[in-house]
Amino acid sequence: MTPRRRVAALAAGLLLLPGCTSFADRAAAPAATSTAAPAAGAPGDAGGCTDRAEPDPDRPVVDLEFRLEDDLRTVTGTETVEFTPDRPVEELVFRLVPNGPEPAAAGSRLVVDAVRGEDVDDAGYEALGAAEPGGQHVVRLDRRLAAGERTEVALDFTLTLGEGGFDRVGAEADVSWWASGAPLLAWEPGVGWAEDPFVEVSGETTTSPAADTTISVSAPQDLTVLMTGDQDPPSPAAGGRRTWTSAEPVARDVSVAVGRFTTEERTTPEGVRVTAGVLPGAERGAADLADATVTAIDELSGFLGPFPYRTLTVPLLPDHGGGIEYPSSILQATPSTSVLVHEVAHMWFYGMVGNSQFRDPWLDEAFATWAEAVVDPSSGDRLEAALDEVDGEVGSAMDEFTGQRDYVDRVYGKGGAALLRAREVAGADAFDAAVRCYVDATAWGIATPDDVADALDGLPAAADVLVGAGALPPG
Repeated sequence: MTPRRRVAALAAGLLLLPGCTSFADRAAAPAATSTAAPAAGAPGDAGGCTDRAEPDPDRPVVDLEFRLEDDLRTVTGTETVEFTPDRPVEELVFRLVPNGPEPAAAGSRLVVDAVRGEDVDDAGYEALGAAEPGGQHVVRLDRRLAAGERTEVALDFTLTLGEGGFDRVGAEADVSWWASGAPLLAWEPGVGWAEDPFVEVSGETTTSPAADTTISVSAPQDLTVLMTGDQDPPSPAAGGRRTWTSAEPVARDVSVAVGRFTTEERTTPEGVRVTAGVLPGAERGAADLADATVTAIDELSGFLGPFPYRTLTVPLLPDHGGGIEYPSSILQATPSTSVLVHEVAHMWFYGMVGNSQFRDPWLDEAFATWAEAVVDPSSGDRLEAALDEVDGEVGSAMDEFTGQRDYVDRVYGKGGAALLRAREVAGADAFDAAVRCYVDATAWGIATPDDVADALDGLPAAADVLVGAGALPPG
């Protein structure tokens, strides 16, 4: 097959789905189970870089209390946020992801019912191109908050889960799930509030800081909860319900799945606890899914460095095709191993190394696609032609794509291919060491393309590839 025809076949076979998934699985080719060892240097060799950055000690503190009502489609909750800005602010901005075009079209809706706090003046919605009641909720303060000055607010909210499908919120017969299901603090440290518009293209558009997060979920007693964070055993049943709790000290956002899961646990050699859950009649067993997750963590850690979290939960949802990453949790909506590897790679790229998913979507999706291809070279073969045949810049913002296919081709396809080509021209060991430096230097922050350029400063041929693809600015 000629390169041009290969790209046409890839484009024709794309599954135009919201959220994140593997480029290999979007192509018209069978998913490959990953067995190849990574082609990087020795684990732990960071190429002379400094140690991995520590989380900001002044990061937000977030407490989330969810209650899944007996109808299994209504979630009520309270979010308490302690926030210490690094620049003066007069308001707090919370993004309402379930009001975006696609979840809203499926019947999902997030409403803020009340806001409380000593510094709160008033609050209201702003549209940002989202459905009613709006894409963000702005809490105005009664005084100007200085940099380094703390405030605390609490928001009561109601989330309606729409029809099941491959999206962040939904419900079906045996399972309910919500991710970004509470008002999301839209702060970029050093920059300010991220008030980017929602777009019709299916993909992430959020920016949020790592936060010290605790979660509690009250659910009917016959259901199992799998969510972000290190989970405790559930409380004893009382009144037909149980409460599940977890803690994740560096969560940018959280996901929750509640259903009739059968679960299996594994522990990686490095001590990461993996919990996989499957629903009745699932195509893949919980034990197999847990084993594949452990393998993915081991392979990716070999060249990206230690896994960022103490735990990883992987609920397997109904097969809508794809997966959506959240810190220490993956909403897996396909039995595909390629998608699983891609989502596990996101624990480094988005989970630990954050980015503005509106301004720089390639920083998480292209890097996750690249990491998947390092683990599974056959997925790289399907990317190969994209660098030369796909038009447009990799580094475009979410409002600069002409449609879903353009976004997928450029960010996943061309972006992943550019990183693979850069690795080839620099040499695998040198490039992987530079990426490891980038990962460690930007851990728990919000990375930018300039950070990538800095990491590749000693590899000009690799940097030139990314400049040519429009991922990095020239110069």
